[in-house]
Amino acid sequence: MTQQTREKQKARPQTEAARAGAPQVEATGPEVPETAVTPDAAPGCPPAATPALAQGWCALSALHGRIESHIERALQAQHDLSVREFSVLNVLSEQHDGPGGHLRMNQVADSVVLSQSATTRLVTRLEDRGLLSRYLCPDDRRGIYTNVTPDGLALLVEARPTHDGALCEALQEAAQRPELAPLVTAVQTLAPSQD
Repeated sequence: MTQQTREKQKARPQTEAARAGAPQVEATGPEVPETAVTPDAAPGCPPAATPALAQGWCALSALHGRIESHIERALQAQHDLSVREFSVLNVLSEQHDGPGGHLRMNQVADSVVLSQSATTRLVTRLEDRGLLSRYLCPDDRRGIYTNVTPDGLALLVEARPTHDGALCEALQEAAQRPELAPLVTAVQTLAPSQD
């Protein structure tokens, strides 16, 4: 066997290991310390600079997803409303006739954390159901305001206990999970006191 053939055979297992995502270890070199490769890290991915921050964000994202899914199921089942539709009705119901009391579409989009085009589609769906109405801004004819109709207000009043009950249930369930419990406590402390 030639020297070149032996080198090719030695290199082949390392290449196959690399394709499988395993870390390459030189057979004759020093041992790699166990701390150098973490089991959770993706191959070739450096360890997170702030793992606690990343874990906190993952926990917050998980809490948000659980709560939103729970509320969505309750609102859909009882009122044929999505969480986003409820949010739009809720935000627009708080408008008033004083200065700055009405929201333009871009302000509604910011309030419900949607793109302006997604908000426009959502408002159109609610308008088609008779829950919202749009009109031109009296001060600036390019601006469009959206108001909740009497039917929209009635549905909002009917759906609010369902929303709030589902929110409380979702928070109670999440509080049972050790990784989410501190976030649940933080959310509960953000609520204004009922004095």
